[in-house]
This record gives sequence, C-alpha cells and structure tokens, in this order.
Amino acid sequence: MAIRIVRLGTPRAENEGLRIGTVRRPPRGVPKAEFAKRDFYDVWYPVLSPTQALVTEALHAESDKDWRAFVKKFKAEMAEPDASRTLDLLAALSHGANFSVGCYCEDEGRCHRSVLRELLVGRGAEVVG
Repeated sequence: MAIRIVRLGTPRAENEGLRIGTVRRPPRGVPKAEFAKRDFYDVWYPVLSPTQALVTEALHAESDKDWRAFVKKFKAEMAEPDASRTLDLLAALSHGANFSVGCYCEDEGRCHRSVLRELLVGRGAEVVG
C-alpha cells in the first residue's frame, strides 16, 4: 500500500487507487463528469495546493533561488493546521491503501508535488513512483 505522486492527466498506474487532485483549479475545458475518465482526478482537494499568489510565484521562478523561495513559502502554507492534518492523514492512510496525489505540471522538480512528496515522506508515508 502506498501513495503515488503523479502528473494529472497521465494514464493511471496499475492499482493506483483513488487519484486526488492537489491543484488550485480544475482542468480547463473539461466537463466535471470527465475529470476521472480523462485521468485527471477522482477527488479535487485544493487544500494541498499553493495559494493562487504562490502558484503565480512558482510559475515565474526562473532561478534556483526563486524556486527555493517558493518552496519555503509553500512549506509554511503546508504547516497551517488544515494542510498539516491532511498530510498526517494521508501519511497514515498510505500504510493501508493505494492512492495518488498530483498536479498538472510536466516537471515534478519544479512543481509543488515534489514538496508534497518530501513532506509526506517526512511524516512516514509509504511513497512510490
């Protein structure tokens, strides 16, 4: 049992389980009834997404210094009670169920899901992929 960190909209892995969209906005131009069918997500959970202002900052991060500044701010957001409790819950659930969390970004190295991976692992989550 484990959490898989994924790019939303990509084909699902075998036994991936429930796919959670940790994004600020739903996919553009896709009817809500098609989100799961098109491998975006089964459940939308923006609590684990950066705020809109921080999303904008991440998209404009041109240097490693800019990216590190984003990561620091995003980790501060994830330390807020609702997000922190959610990360604890997902880490605990990873020991008994398969599911995934994801975002649309092509490059995980410059995506908030890389930070989510780090935070989940730090909480003892079983993470694959």
